[in-house]
Amino acid sequence: MSVSYKKLWKLLIDKDMTKTQLRKDAKISTGALAKLGKNENVNTEILVKICNTLHCDLSDIMELTEEGVEK
Repeated sequence: MSVSYKKLWKLLIDKDMTKTQLRKDAKISTGALAKLGKNENVNTEILVKICNTLHCDLSDIMELTEEGVEK
């Protein structure tokens, strides 16, 4: 299983928010944002900061996918 953050990027588009704006508002590092962009694992504290900033739940920004199979 792997993690996909496609839902996060769609949500940012819906909220008319840039990745840079999210990074600043959620107070996360550029490195953490880069990891999200590569669908890599990040600390749950980062995910919670993003959810608090966007007023959403974890399931609204990420999903588990089969290895090598994208939805």
